[in-house]
Amino acid sequence: MIEYTLISSNEELKQQCRDLATHQHIAMDLEADSMHHFKERVCLIQVADPERHYLIDPLAINDLSPLKPICENPAITKVFHGADFDIRSLDRDFDIKINNLFDTEIACRLLGIQKRSLAALMKKHFNLSLDKRFQRTDWSQRPLSDEMIAYSINDVAHLLDLAQILKKKLVDSGRLAWAMEEFELQTQVRYDNHEKAPLFIKFKGAGKMGRESLAILEPLLQLRTEIAEQKNLPLFKVIGAESIMKLTVRKPQTMQELKQSNALSPKQIAMYGERCLKAIAQGLSVSKDKMPSYPRKKAPEGQPSMPERINALKNLRESVSQKTGIEPGFLMSNATITAIVAARPLCEEELLKIDGTRQWQVELLGKEVIEILQISA
Repeated sequence: MIEYTLISSNEELKQQCRDLATHQHIAMDLEADSMHHFKERVCLIQVADPERHYLIDPLAINDLSPLKPICENPAITKVFHGADFDIRSLDRDFDIKINNLFDTEIACRLLGIQKRSLAALMKKHFNLSLDKRFQRTDWSQRPLSDEMIAYSINDVAHLLDLAQILKKKLVDSGRLAWAMEEFELQTQVRYDNHEKAPLFIKFKGAGKMGRESLAILEPLLQLRTEIAEQKNLPLFKVIGAESIMKLTVRKPQTMQELKQSNALSPKQIAMYGERCLKAIAQGLSVSKDKMPSYPRKKAPEGQPSMPERINALKNLRESVSQKTGIEPGFLMSNATITAIVAARPLCEEELLKIDGTRQWQVELLGKEVIEILQISA
């Protein structure tokens, strides 16, 4: 096993953070218990500098503030792989922000690397196999097993070297500035509380439902959240999204209809059946004038040539994707394309002002985008 230092007290954290602060580059990763508890929390923080590896136990430490100035110091590069979850979790649990990010997953996207999971990259560059079993482990359990420790340390042990490999590729391809722009934008994400009402806003498929169905979906989601909190379980371990969808669509009103719907298992029916029927009845009783509706952004005013322009930009995106290796959706999202067509920018400066548009996208696609909009005007 790779040598490491376990930090499990406030004093140890203060001492080790003084050492970490002397390095220009550190690698970081988090392990949480989202697969096992209602409210997820960070259960382990892995850190590596060029010399040493650390495991920080936030369940044993009640003050993570010594880590805050390191994470927020713009002079220290923080290397993550797929930092979105980590940045949101650090914000939620410890009010810690990340400045000066190098995200190896984003770097891979800009380099057109399709097999970009950390396991695939570790195998390719370091011939190291990561055990996927531990991705679903309950990281809140203590003591940590030797296997859990080995897995967690391996997540950061080679990240600094991987970042150097990818950075060189970005430089050689002229895409380092593109990556830096994406890294900076990634540092700005923040934790979003998904428990805010109405809950159906975050439920996949709700946007396609009518108001009558939404009136049933909301009390079902509220019931699931209530049960999950009581049992301290993640939502999917109470009632899965597919089951919620079946209940909403089929609207069983009796126990017999509930059984015939095949939405819940016999065990779930025994535990939650009556409460689900009450939630459905609550939704069915909502008067038409009080039924909820799914909030939507105001659609851009229709223009006869809008569909043609959108298709033309999508064709451009596909062509550039094939040349650069960057996946179409990352190259430019459908939402951004629609916003561009609606705004009808006349120059690259106007294009850059459109929400969701990056400087590197304008550099790569801007001229052709403006030409397409002018031709189809």
